[in-house]
Amino acid sequence: MHRDGGKTGELVDRIEGKVRTVLADAGGEVAEAVERLKKTAIPDVMDLLEQSRAGGRYDFRNYPDLPDIFRKRGRQDADDIWEARPRWTAPAQVLDPVAAHAVTVTALDVNGAYLSALKAHLPIGQLEHHLGPDNGGPPHDAKRSGVHLVTPPAWEHPGLPNPIGDREEPGPIWITESTLRLLLRLSGPKAGLCERPLIHESWTSGSSEQLLETLRRALVQVRTRALAAGSAEGEAAYEYVKAMYSKLVSTMGESNYNRDLYRQDWMHIIRSQAFANLWRKAWAAHRAGLTVVRMMGTDELHLAGDWRTARAAGKDTPLFPEGREVTEVKPKQTYRLEKVSEGSYREREVS
Repeated sequence: MHRDGGKTGELVDRIEGKVRTVLADAGGEVAEAVERLKKTAIPDVMDLLEQSRAGGRYDFRNYPDLPDIFRKRGRQDADDIWEARPRWTAPAQVLDPVAAHAVTVTALDVNGAYLSALKAHLPIGQLEHHLGPDNGGPPHDAKRSGVHLVTPPAWEHPGLPNPIGDREEPGPIWITESTLRLLLRLSGPKAGLCERPLIHESWTSGSSEQLLETLRRALVQVRTRALAAGSAEGEAAYEYVKAMYSKLVSTMGESNYNRDLYRQDWMHIIRSQAFANLWRKAWAAHRAGLTVVRMMGTDELHLAGDWRTARAAGKDTPLFPEGREVTEVKPKQTYRLEKVSEGSYREREVS
């Protein structure tokens, strides 16, 4: 059993108790209960986070001073951190054979992408500046986390999206720990897909993957039980959990809706962790013989080929189990590509 199993159980009881109370107050009307639960999702999830850290090993800072790279240049502008969000469609050399052989393409939806991404290497305290190994600083430390100014490596694999995301500008860029660890893995001897990124400077702190783990496990457990219940209470609990984790990620940075946590570094790291998790699924599909047609956002992966029978190397279990659990995927759309002209395609739905 996980060492925080007792604390996780307490959080589960609290979440499900809140759902039962609100559903009863709403006279059993699920839609009304869900609206009420969504309105309190932010303070509720922050209370759960505080309860999860009580007696815990790590006492993280809620309001650290962050460097200027986290400051927006204007109200409508972004800060300097690149999250590596994917928006990728395979080039013609990959799509032409798919269209020519009328291969079925399935758009898969990855369940609970941000919920899974709460398990990320998060900085605990104040970020400290230091030079990177390529500018005379120390080597990358797996026990620390933060953001890094890097020159990304060249990417020469047309069948896979660039792990740096939808970026065309060359030169150094500030990326998060999640993206850096993905690039370091891909440049290692086992993968050998690219050169190691050049790390020029970093802002990091001691880190842990466990900071949000008790909360994440509780939310996953409630979600799983809600799906299995198939009841009004289960439906309300499912929507409540979804609202809590999605609003936690979206408001943990600079937000007027959440004054209890000011961790823009966490927000960027968690978002880019979701993108890195999706990239790893695309890579697994590619290695299993499927063609990656498109990859979008946090949870959308389009694959050509029989994804249901695909197996990971050396394993006899499905590469992508089908279902609604966070470890599973669900198909959203099935289509075939038709070539219209050079570099132009259209989708034809498959009934």
